[in-house]
Amino acid sequence: MSFFEPSPVLLAFIFVQRFVFFEVLGSLALIRVIVGRGVARLPAAIALLISSAAIFASFAPALNLQSLPLYADIARVQASGGGVILPLVASAIFAISLVMRQRKWQWIDVVHIVGLLAFLGLWLATRV
Repeated sequence: MSFFEPSPVLLAFIFVQRFVFFEVLGSLALIRVIVGRGVARLPAAIALLISSAAIFASFAPALNLQSLPLYADIARVQASGGGVILPLVASAIFAISLVMRQRKWQWIDVVHIVGLLAFLGLWLATRV
């Protein structure tokens, strides 16, 4: 493999980071906002907002929306730390609802943890 041929693991990580992780996290957060009760909705709503901003930053160039004021800031935050900081922050905020008693449908937390572990596994595999 040469410099101009990136590894398949790196390509998979970039694909998951750009087009899968935030969509899945946003869907889980939306479900938690809809079916949750009380304060369990708040971390899910914040994670939904972060996921929506990241999805916007991913698709803005294709929709010719990169001239909007917040695009540059969101894209810069999304790219920081090798593209792993924003997913971890959004996941950590969503995970706060894990310890709240008013949450419903605990399977959402299982899917979230499995997805986060898969994302971290891909990220670690790109570092090896």
